[in-house]
Amino acid sequence: MARKNRVWNPQMFDHVVMRGNNRQDIFKNKSDITEFIRVLHYAYMKYPFMIIAYCIMTNHYHLLIRSPEAPLGKVMALINRRYTEYYKRKYNYSGYLYDRRYFAEMVASPKSLLTVSRYIHRNPIETTVPMVERLEQYPYSSYPMYFNKTPPPFPFLDLDLLPTFLPPNYKQTESGYCEYCIEDKEETANTCTQKHLQIF
Repeated sequence: MARKNRVWNPQMFDHVVMRGNNRQDIFKNKSDITEFIRVLHYAYMKYPFMIIAYCIMTNHYHLLIRSPEAPLGKVMALINRRYTEYYKRKYNYSGYLYDRRYFAEMVASPKSLLTVSRYIHRNPIETTVPMVERLEQYPYSSYPMYFNKTPPPFPFLDLDLLPTFLPPNYKQTESGYCEYCIEDKEETANTCTQKHLQIF
């Protein structure tokens, strides 16, 4: 049975999640994550895209991504193929690296972009045993760049958009966005539907 084609809207962001097969680790160390970032850069040079939030965990990753020029499926196929080739060479690995097709859900509104990005950035402290005490301590997400007001180190990363969506009770700055992220609100889980939660 043919797989259903994904819907692509070049004006919209998607929350993408990719998980290791059988929940196995797909990033074993810092060099693997460095290579994944290099793969993102390679894909960006072929099919420009924008990421406004990401988090790379040990056995999965999240991207909040918009692909304005090429279908998202083409972008993700390139990213996942290139990283799989690297992983198989490095670890002499055979078989499927990923659990299934990547999960993607279109994010329809500015408010949803905020809540999904908060969900993404809170991943390291929402594990059964938190990986860090504070979000800015986790080096493999975009949150520390917001926290430290670091200029985006990658051409595909945009740190300016999300703060502009903050409600009036927050300053529309990187600091205001970080304040928003550290507030653990139930609406985050409600906006990131059970589909998201079942990924893990």
